[in-house]
Amino acid sequence: MMKALWLLLLLACLLTAGEGTILRRCQLAQDLQQLGLDGYAGYSLANWVCMAFHESSYNTAATHYNDYDGSTDFGIFQINSRYWCQYGNEQSSNICGIQCSELLTDNIATDVACAKIVVTDSEDGMGAWVAWRAYCQGQNLSQYVEGCNV
Repeated sequence: MMKALWLLLLLACLLTAGEGTILRRCQLAQDLQQLGLDGYAGYSLANWVCMAFHESSYNTAATHYNDYDGSTDFGIFQINSRYWCQYGNEQSSNICGIQCSELLTDNIATDVACAKIVVTDSEDGMGAWVAWRAYCQGQNLSQYVEGCNV
């Protein structure tokens, strides 16, 4: 009985900690502009907002497990644990030099700093993100920043 109670308590804490925030489009656009992503590595702010929408639906606590290689994607930009951040004891290059859990907070400054590394270190730039290639690349993205005063 006591074990079950502890498990329920642990589960409740994990569920509460994993909720995150779903940012509004214009708030995200303004935050990303303030954090220096507008024009970073030659990509407009609209590209970053589009990518975040299709990767995480603007959810700061989004995670996605990848069956094909056992890695996990984290945060608003779905940054991958195999290359960019450290997830537990999982094998990782950890190029951003951070714990993956740092990408799950409502403060997206760490996500942006790592995304800047991803886009400049990847041969494909923003093509490193599958969702950007599928939904944003070469598209008219004006709707992602329209009315946001950015």
